[in-house]
Amino acid sequence: MMEEILKVLPAKAKEKHTENKKYFAKLRKKPPRNLDYMMQELHQSEFERTDCLTCANCCKTTGPLFTNADVERIAKHLRLKPQKFIAEYLRVDEDNDYILQQVPCTFLDADNYCSIYDVRPKACREFPHTNRKKFQQISNLTLKNVAICPAAFNIVEEMKKKLVLK
Repeated sequence: MMEEILKVLPAKAKEKHTENKKYFAKLRKKPPRNLDYMMQELHQSEFERTDCLTCANCCKTTGPLFTNADVERIAKHLRLKPQKFIAEYLRVDEDNDYILQQVPCTFLDADNYCSIYDVRPKACREFPHTNRKKFQQISNLTLKNVAICPAAFNIVEEMKKKLVLK
Protein backbone atom coordinates (compact mmCIF):
# COMPACT_ATOMS: atom_id res chain seq x y z
CA MET A 1 0.00 0.00 0.00
CA MET A 2 2.78 2.47 0.91
CA GLU A 3 4.49 1.69 -2.41
CA GLU A 4 1.32 2.79 -4.24
CA ILE A 5 1.14 6.01 -2.20
CA LEU A 6 4.81 6.78 -2.90
CA LYS A 7 4.31 6.16 -6.63
CA VAL A 8 1.67 8.89 -6.91
CA LEU A 9 2.99 11.28 -4.26
CA PRO A 10 5.33 13.36 -6.50
CA ALA A 11 2.55 13.91 -9.06
CA LYS A 12 0.01 14.79 -6.35
CA ALA A 13 2.48 17.23 -4.78
CA LYS A 14 3.21 18.80 -8.17
CA GLU A 15 -0.53 19.16 -8.82
CA LYS A 16 -0.96 21.02 -5.49
CA HIS A 17 2.28 23.02 -5.74
CA THR A 18 0.84 26.32 -7.03
CA GLU A 19 -2.09 26.18 -4.61
CA ASN A 20 0.25 25.40 -1.71
CA LYS A 21 2.69 28.14 -2.69
CA LYS A 22 -0.10 30.74 -2.69
CA TYR A 23 -1.44 29.39 0.60
CA PHE A 24 1.95 29.61 2.28
CA ALA A 25 2.53 33.13 0.95
CA LYS A 26 -0.69 34.22 2.71
CA LEU A 27 0.25 32.27 5.83
CA ARG A 28 3.64 34.02 6.04
CA LYS A 29 1.99 37.45 5.76
CA LYS A 30 -0.49 36.88 8.57
CA PRO A 31 0.10 33.72 10.59
CA PRO A 32 -2.73 33.03 13.05
CA ARG A 33 -1.84 33.17 16.73
CA ASN A 34 -2.63 29.50 17.30
CA LEU A 35 -0.66 28.20 14.30
CA ASP A 36 2.07 26.41 16.30
CA TYR A 37 -0.52 24.71 18.49
CA MET A 38 -2.59 23.65 15.48
CA MET A 39 0.48 22.28 13.67
CA GLN A 40 1.46 20.27 16.76
CA GLU A 41 -2.03 18.72 16.79
CA LEU A 42 -2.08 17.97 13.06
CA HIS A 43 1.41 16.49 13.24
CA GLN A 44 0.55 14.34 16.24
CA SER A 45 -2.69 12.98 14.82
CA GLU A 46 -1.05 12.19 11.44
CA PHE A 47 1.81 10.33 13.07
CA GLU A 48 -0.62 8.29 15.17
CA ARG A 49 -1.81 6.89 11.80
CA THR A 50 1.47 6.87 9.90
CA ASP A 51 4.27 4.40 10.56
CA CYS A 52 7.51 5.76 9.13
CA LEU A 53 8.95 2.23 9.04
CA THR A 54 6.52 1.33 6.24
CA CYS A 55 7.89 4.21 4.16
CA ALA A 56 11.37 5.62 4.93
CA ASN A 57 11.15 7.59 1.67
CA CYS A 58 13.03 10.48 3.28
CA CYS A 59 15.99 8.16 4.00
CA LYS A 60 15.82 6.63 0.53
CA THR A 61 15.59 9.81 -1.52
CA THR A 62 17.13 12.72 0.40
CA GLY A 63 20.04 13.28 2.68
CA PRO A 64 19.95 15.37 5.84
CA LEU A 65 22.36 18.15 6.70
CA PHE A 66 24.84 17.11 9.38
CA THR A 67 25.70 19.78 11.94
CA ASN A 68 29.07 19.73 13.69
CA ALA A 69 27.26 18.43 16.78
CA ASP A 70 25.75 15.61 14.68
CA VAL A 71 29.18 14.70 13.31
CA GLU A 72 30.72 14.60 16.82
CA ARG A 73 27.85 12.55 18.29
CA ILE A 74 27.61 10.00 15.46
CA ALA A 75 31.39 9.63 15.12
CA LYS A 76 31.64 8.93 18.86
CA HIS A 77 28.80 6.37 18.58
CA LEU A 78 30.60 4.64 15.69
CA ARG A 79 33.92 4.87 17.58
CA LEU A 80 35.46 6.96 14.81
CA LYS A 81 37.35 10.22 14.89
CA PRO A 82 35.08 12.99 13.47
CA GLN A 83 37.44 13.49 10.48
CA LYS A 84 37.32 9.77 9.68
CA PHE A 85 33.50 9.79 9.89
CA ILE A 86 33.39 12.77 7.52
CA ALA A 87 35.82 11.16 5.07
CA GLU A 88 33.89 7.87 5.05
CA TYR A 89 30.28 9.05 4.93
CA LEU A 90 29.93 12.76 4.15
CA ARG A 91 30.74 15.37 1.56
CA VAL A 92 30.42 19.16 1.48
CA ASP A 93 27.60 20.50 -0.71
CA GLU A 94 27.34 23.78 -2.63
CA ASP A 95 26.13 25.58 0.53
CA ASN A 96 29.18 24.34 2.42
CA ASP A 97 27.09 21.95 4.53
CA TYR A 98 27.95 18.38 5.37
CA ILE A 99 25.63 15.92 3.61
CA LEU A 100 25.71 12.20 2.87
CA GLN A 101 27.97 11.06 0.05
CA GLN A 102 25.06 9.06 -1.35
CA VAL A 103 21.38 8.23 -0.96
CA PRO A 104 19.71 6.02 0.09
CA CYS A 105 21.22 6.68 3.50
CA THR A 106 24.08 4.36 4.40
CA PHE A 107 22.56 3.85 7.83
CA LEU A 108 19.18 2.61 6.55
CA ASP A 109 18.77 -1.16 6.71
CA ALA A 110 16.55 -3.45 4.65
CA ASP A 111 13.68 -3.22 7.18
CA ASN A 112 13.71 0.60 7.05
CA TYR A 113 15.35 0.78 10.47
CA CYS A 114 18.09 3.31 11.07
CA SER A 115 21.28 1.78 12.46
CA ILE A 116 22.16 5.08 14.20
CA TYR A 117 18.59 5.98 15.23
CA ASP A 118 19.43 7.00 18.80
CA VAL A 119 22.15 9.41 17.61
CA ARG A 120 20.70 10.34 14.20
CA PRO A 121 21.17 13.88 12.85
CA LYS A 122 18.94 16.65 14.12
CA ALA A 123 17.47 17.05 10.61
CA CYS A 124 16.31 13.41 10.73
CA ARG A 125 14.88 13.74 14.24
CA GLU A 126 12.83 16.77 13.19
CA PHE A 127 11.71 15.59 9.73
CA PRO A 128 9.23 16.46 8.19
CA HIS A 129 9.34 19.61 10.35
CA THR A 130 5.54 19.91 10.41
CA ASN A 131 5.49 20.43 14.18
CA ARG A 132 8.16 23.10 14.20
CA LYS A 133 7.50 26.41 15.95
CA LYS A 134 6.93 29.34 13.57
CA PHE A 135 5.94 26.81 10.92
CA GLN A 136 5.12 29.60 8.43
CA GLN A 137 8.84 30.40 8.19
CA ILE A 138 9.74 27.07 6.58
CA SER A 139 7.20 27.00 3.78
CA ASN A 140 9.83 26.44 1.05
CA LEU A 141 11.09 23.39 2.92
CA THR A 142 7.52 22.16 3.43
CA LEU A 143 6.78 22.54 -0.30
CA LYS A 144 9.69 20.15 -0.96
CA ASN A 145 8.78 17.75 1.85
CA VAL A 146 5.19 17.15 0.69
CA ALA A 147 6.65 15.49 -2.42
CA ILE A 148 8.81 13.18 -0.27
CA CYS A 149 6.73 12.45 2.81
CA PRO A 150 3.13 11.21 2.59
CA ALA A 151 2.54 12.36 6.18
CA ALA A 152 3.70 15.90 5.38
CA PHE A 153 1.41 15.92 2.34
CA ASN A 154 -1.56 14.84 4.49
CA ILE A 155 -0.74 17.38 7.21
CA VAL A 156 -0.65 20.26 4.71
CA GLU A 157 -3.92 19.15 3.10
CA GLU A 158 -5.57 18.90 6.54
CA MET A 159 -4.15 22.28 7.52
CA LYS A 160 -5.69 23.93 4.44
CA LYS A 161 -9.09 22.46 5.39
CA LYS A 162 -8.84 23.56 9.03
CA LEU A 163 -7.28 26.94 8.46
CA VAL A 164 -8.95 28.70 5.56
CA LEU A 165 -7.04 31.87 4.72
CA LYS A 166 -8.77 34.82 3.13
